[in-house]
Parts: sequence; C-alpha cells; structure tokens
Amino acid sequence: MFRMPRQTQSLHKYVWLLQWAALCVYSVSDCACCPIALQSPLLEERQEMPKKKKKAAKAVKPRKAKVAKSKGKKAAKPKVKKAIKQVKKALKKPKAKKALKKAKALKKPRAKKALKALLPAIEEKAELLSSEAVFEGPLFRVLRDRLIEPGGKLATRDIVHHNGSVVILAIDNAKNKRDPWIVVERQYRHAANRFLWELPAGKLEPGEDPLLGAQRELAEETGYRANKWKPLVEYYASPGFLGESMKVFVAEGLVAGDAHPDDDEHIAFRLVKLSELLKLIELGAILDGKTLSAVLLYARRLTGKGKK
Repeated sequence: MFRMPRQTQSLHKYVWLLQWAALCVYSVSDCACCPIALQSPLLEERQEMPKKKKKAAKAVKPRKAKVAKSKGKKAAKPKVKKAIKQVKKALKKPKAKKALKKAKALKKPRAKKALKALLPAIEEKAELLSSEAVFEGPLFRVLRDRLIEPGGKLATRDIVHHNGSVVILAIDNAKNKRDPWIVVERQYRHAANRFLWELPAGKLEPGEDPLLGAQRELAEETGYRANKWKPLVEYYASPGFLGESMKVFVAEGLVAGDAHPDDDEHIAFRLVKLSELLKLIELGAILDGKTLSAVLLYARRLTGKGKK
C-alpha cells in the first residue's frame, strides 16, 4: 500500500466535510435535534410557508360565504310553499267564506240595477184614435185599431182580443222531489194540424179569478185536485197580434178524481217524469209553447239556478 502525502490527506478531509455539510442542509433540515439544521436559513423559509397558506385560506372564505348565500336562496323556497299553504288554509276558514258571500251579495244589487235600467221610469202608452170589430166569435174577437204609437207613429193594427188563459203544471213529487211526475195531455190542434203533447190549460171566463180558473180547468180536464198552488210565470204567446195573457200555476199534492171535459174536447192524459219530459223537449217532440216555457223554467228553478 502506498501512503498519501499529508497535504492530499488534509485536502481530502476538507472535501469530505463540505459534502457532509451539504447533506445536512438538504436532507436533515427538518430534524429538530440537528444544530446545523436549526441554524439553517432554509428552515426559516419553511416555517414561513404555513403563514402564506393561512392567508390563502382567508382569501377563500368569501367564496364559502357566497355558497352559503345560494343555499339560503334554496332554503327560501320551502318558506314560500309554507306561505301558500297558509293562504289556502285561510281561504277554507269561515271568515274567507263570509268574505266570498259578501262579494256575491255585492253583485246582486248590480243585477237589480241592470233590471231597473230595462224598465223605463214612465211607461208610454199609445193613443187610440178608433176601434172597429171586424170579427166576433165564442173564444175571441178581432178589432181593427187606428192609433198613434209611442214615438208619434200613426198605425193601423188588427188585434185578437182574448180574456186570457191559465196553464197548470200539475206535479206529483211524493216519491221523488228532484224528478217528479208531471201531468201532460195529448189532443188534436187543428191550427197546428196535428196532435200535441201539452200541459192542462184553458180560457178564463170574463172577470174570473185566474187561480179559481186554473183549479176548475185541472179538475175538468184531468180529474185531479191539488192541495198546494203557487204562480210560476205570466207571458204573452204572440204579442204582435194576440192580446192573450197566459198565467202558469204550479199545482202540488195531487188527489185523483173524475174528469169532466167539454163536449168539443177529446183529451188523453198521462203522468211523465220531469227527466223524460226534458228529453222529449231536447228531441223536438214537444212543440207546444206554454209547455216548453213552463217545464223549462220549473226545471231551472228546481235545480236552484233560477231562484229569485
């Protein structure tokens, strides 16, 4: 073996110390027991790094707050749903129902005002200049009238004068009030040139009370008598030339009896349910005007749609 000179040995030792120092700085800098690592400037830089991370974390916080705000908006939806439910519950309460009734009551006076608007404050009448009877028969007479109509127009009119008639809507509602039986008649009408189904009806005698006339006609044509009577409607069938007023009565609580029709009357009658009679009307099988108006009005009031 050869021995190294002393100068080379000392140089070798110096190089080895430098390598050892470098290893300590880069690999053992985290070791708390290493005195060289504690004095190293790299350790100070690494100790300052967490402070920078904390600052970055603080900068992120506002973003989290924004997310929380968006969550708050989503959470507001259930509150809106709760409010809607509360409003629905409030509408179901008696107070809400009373308010609705009051609102409906406010509409009624307006309807009455509209009806009043249709009726003039002062009804004008025609001025009759002359009247001539051109025909007289057992049921009616025809007059030719010259007159000045409201508005100042001079006119000549042929008018059929009649004492008036009564119509009877005889009802048997003992078993079913919603769909009662109704008395209808079938007889030949020469003016229509056919048989018609219609309600019992008849002319009034001069000066006869309409209710008494209705009771008389029902008993004569059908034999029925009624315990309860009430007026339904009054109308003019053809006011352009016919002066006949027709008064309709509802007769309830029927009691059967013997019929006594006039000699010129050949009447067959039967009881038909209201629902079936309405179907016949829709099919066009009922052509009599008084039957159409009386049955339809009665059915409307029975369902509550035409109450006064």
